[in-house]
Amino acid sequence: MSITRRSARRSVRILGVASATAALALGVAGQALACNISEFKAEAKCDGDKGVIVVTDYDASATPAEITVFLENNGADAKQVGAPQKVKGSAEGTTVTFQENWKPDATYRIHVKAGRVDDDITPNLVTQSTACKKEESSTPTAPASRTPKPSKSTPASTPTPSASESTSSAPAAPASNAPSPATGDSNLAETGANSNTGLIAGVAGALVVVGGGAVYFGMRRRGAKAGS
Repeated sequence: MSITRRSARRSVRILGVASATAALALGVAGQALACNISEFKAEAKCDGDKGVIVVTDYDASATPAEITVFLENNGADAKQVGAPQKVKGSAEGTTVTFQENWKPDATYRIHVKAGRVDDDITPNLVTQSTACKKEESSTPTAPASRTPKPSKSTPASTPTPSASESTSSAPAAPASNAPSPATGDSNLAETGANSNTGLIAGVAGALVVVGGGAVYFGMRRRGAKAGS
């Protein structure tokens, strides 16, 4: 046998071994990338005041999967939650959401069908012990103040004005237009004389003056006659 034939046989054997090794490696890699039930995670969450069930697929091979959720009661399916939903996983995780107003401490079974996987997520999902509540405002609004109304049986008391207020608020007496009496009239009134006394006294004085003048002129005339 020539050297050329021996070399060709050796080359074929080497290629065969390499191909088998590659196929084995690809098979192991395929099994490693295949979908696994451990790559699925279920959670019970709140969307406002309503409950939801969220299932996340972390399958990096992006194998199409179908998720079905069941409410459990004493180990048996009580009802199916909505319709099955399909998802393709990713290394970061791809989620699907089921609208379910779950009750506290409720149990749900989540079934996954993806490639060779046809199994439930274990353990079953048990919801939290507190139901979803509506989020309250961080700044409460202060209630409007109310002014108390006076009781009908007790009349409102009227405030009594003080002495200074009553004195200052008293109306001033109107000024009189009549002339004030003279000092002399006041004294005469006290002695009982009437208001004509002053006039009479004036007339009497004038008569005295006139009489005195008449006596004086009469005496001068008499003196003049005697001298002639």
